[in-house]
Amino acid sequence: MEHLNVEIKARCSDVLSARQVLKGAGARFVGEDHQIDTYFRVENGRLKLREGNIENHLIFYRRGNQAGPKASEVALLETQAGSPLKAFLEKALGSWMCVDKRREIYFVENVKFHLDQVSGLGTFLEIEAIDMEGKYGQAKLEEQCRFWMEKLNVQDADLLSVSYSDLLESTFPASKNEQ
Repeated sequence: MEHLNVEIKARCSDVLSARQVLKGAGARFVGEDHQIDTYFRVENGRLKLREGNIENHLIFYRRGNQAGPKASEVALLETQAGSPLKAFLEKALGSWMCVDKRREIYFVENVKFHLDQVSGLGTFLEIEAIDMEGKYGQAKLEEQCRFWMEKLNVQDADLLSVSYSDLLESTFPASKNEQ
C-alpha cells in the first residue's frame, strides 16, 4: 500500500519526558518492538525489510535528506516473521546495512511516534504524520508534525537529516555488508 508521510527524526536525550508527553496527550501505546531493518542495494530510494515482534514489512521509500519535516513516498508490503524473503532479496540485490533497534510505538490519530534505542547510535524520537488514504495532504501532515515537535520540545539542533542506516555507515563504515 502506497501512502504519504511527513516525518522527522531527532536525537532524544529525555525519553522519560517524551513518554510522559505522549501519555498525557492520550497516545495509544502499541508496544515495544525489537526490530531488525535490513537495507538492500537499489538504484533509487531505499528498500528495507523490517523484522520485528510487532511490525514485519518490506518497505520502499523515497525522501530528501533535510533536518526538518520531510515528505516521504512510502510503499509497504506486510510480510511474515521467518519468511524466506530476506534470503531471496539478499541473493537478488545484496544487502547494504542492518539497523538493530528497540522501538516503543505510539499513535495519536494518524500520527505515529517512535522512541528508539538504536544499537551503536543512541536514543531517538521519530514523528510520522501518515496519510494512508489521501485525505490530509502534505500541508496538513507538515502542520501535524510541527505541532508535535513543539509539544515534545524537539530542538532544531536535535533534528537529523539522514536515516539510521546513513548514521551507522558514517559512524561504523566497516559494519556495511559487502555482498
